[in-house]
Amino acid sequence: MKTGAAVGLAVVAVAAIAFGAYMIDFDVTDEGALPDVDVSVDGGEMPEVDAEVGSITTGTSTETVEVPDVDIEVDTEEAEVKVPTIDVNPPSD
Repeated sequence: MKTGAAVGLAVVAVAAIAFGAYMIDFDVTDEGALPDVDVSVDGGEMPEVDAEVGSITTGTSTETVEVPDVDIEVDTEEAEVKVPTIDVNPPSD
């Protein structure tokens, strides 16, 4: 649907709602009342759950990567930098 058509549809919908609200007049002839209700609730209980979860180990390792040289030339040189590592171990059965 194109944006212009969507905006036109929205304007027509707002106009219809505004016209409907203008054309309706409510007169309250009798006040209502909510029923009297007594509520009693017993406390619930959480289920017991045994769960085995895996472990995740994060750290760093040293890798050799190419990094740009800082002078005007676009030469690269190798440098050792620390990169993040992650080990995921699923739970054992």
